[in-house]
Amino acid sequence: MLILRIMIVGVVCVIGAGCSSGELRWEERNAVSYKRGPYNFAFYERHNEPYRYGAAIHFAHGKAHDVPQLTPLSEAQKWDTRFDAEALHWATDLPRMEPHMMQWGPVTGQFAWKLYRAIDWTHMHHEQTYDILSERSIPWEEKKRWTDESVEYYLNLDDLARSPAPLEVTMRRAGVMMKPYFTYFRNKYPRTNNFFYVAHWWHPVMYEAMMIAGNDDEQDQSVQDTHHLLYEEVFDNRPQRMLLSRETMPRYSRMSPESANIFDNLHMLHGIAYDILSYEGWTPEQKRKELYRVIEAMSYQPGDEQYVRRFPIPYPDMDPRIYSDWMIPAEGEMNRIMLEMMEEMMPAMMPGGMDEQMHEQVMEQVRMKLRPGVEEDEIEGSLHDAIKQLMPDMQMDPESMEPGVPPQKMIDAMMAGWQEKADAIPEVEPWPMNQDPTLPPLDNRHNGSTE
Repeated sequence: MLILRIMIVGVVCVIGAGCSSGELRWEERNAVSYKRGPYNFAFYERHNEPYRYGAAIHFAHGKAHDVPQLTPLSEAQKWDTRFDAEALHWATDLPRMEPHMMQWGPVTGQFAWKLYRAIDWTHMHHEQTYDILSERSIPWEEKKRWTDESVEYYLNLDDLARSPAPLEVTMRRAGVMMKPYFTYFRNKYPRTNNFFYVAHWWHPVMYEAMMIAGNDDEQDQSVQDTHHLLYEEVFDNRPQRMLLSRETMPRYSRMSPESANIFDNLHMLHGIAYDILSYEGWTPEQKRKELYRVIEAMSYQPGDEQYVRRFPIPYPDMDPRIYSDWMIPAEGEMNRIMLEMMEEMMPAMMPGGMDEQMHEQVMEQVRMKLRPGVEEDEIEGSLHDAIKQLMPDMQMDPESMEPGVPPQKMIDAMMAGWQEKADAIPEVEPWPMNQDPTLPPLDNRHNGSTE
């Protein structure tokens, strides 16, 4: 096994970005190369247009760190429109290769380098697992073994690997919902936010397009049909939530639940990071502390393996070549998890209880805050600001609102709530990989729902 380690020592603060000289920090910028195998670059070679669209997404992800960091909230609407237009330009005039994060997000990269490490390491895993499914020389029945080896390499060769546990666990550990920044990005930058909701639809359906088609030429047709949905339907009618792997790649999620959960944890980290960078109440050094706290909470930790398969599969027969109606609204798995977490926290925030009317008002504000943009009856500010206005007697530890400090009371309440539910959640069954699948006929009436 060849491991290439790259070390660059850099300053993690930017002159003029709000750091004082006493806040400068140095970090070793270590990196581990991808795992060598017969599949390297197969996605690039076999599915070049989708590969290049993935590169366009990563341009947008890189620059989207610096846009909210450098933009006053008073100008967010203007820059949201401008940046969305730029991201769409890249999505139609595709780059040849993937740009480095530092090329388009240099400011954030200088004061929060670990964020880019965590993201780029997981992008590497994305690329390797696409490669494995794309590589014709690996028999279909061997795809899982190679994928498992890629997961093991990812989890053990970098200390910032995302957890293989589902978001039900990692979001509770992160404890971000009542922090002063939560929901800022989706509310203040709704067009850009929804560009990434498109991206987080696209990533998993690319896996599923290969899972339903197998190794032969049917894969080329399936991937092409699925990818073209971007331009035919999805950009014009974007998802209003972050779609999870279990929803949009159910077969791959059963074949490699570790990999599926890793990608969900990366996609959620993107959104949390953009929230933090949009918040005007903290300096770059304070944002760095909070980013690193969240990165650690959502990282691979001992014991995560026991939860790997504990998630539902709401649309087990979905066809990735169809942009189904259930993919579009805000209601879905991600926001179901958020609403559960809110219910678990409320007794700790209001130990004296609340009447039914207040409870419904609170939950309605939560639902509005979880939807992109700002609605007519929505209270301005973060989710915390809205809840505090409705519940002025809400009890929160003031220290837990500080950057880098975990809201431990809330985390404990949510983790206790999860433990009560976890044992009742059946583990998803493995996906059979013993036979190369035959691509089913495309039925535009079918949406894969079990409802």
